[in-house]
Amino acid sequence: MERSEGVRDAAWRTASYSGTEGECVEVAPLPGVTAVRDTKDRDGGTLQFPTVAWRAFTANLV
Repeated sequence: MERSEGVRDAAWRTASYSGTEGECVEVAPLPGVTAVRDTKDRDGGTLQFPTVAWRAFTANLV
């Protein structure tokens, strides 16, 4: 897991399906990867997935 300091100023967005309970993740496009973080712990770190893998994953969501 990468620490989020390097992506702090990225263009983070939350899914439009997110509710108000705070159980959401945010994603940010970065060069070659998509970063994912927990909205409740924005400084806790990120998971980073190759952009191609992230697109394949989200294309198969229902």
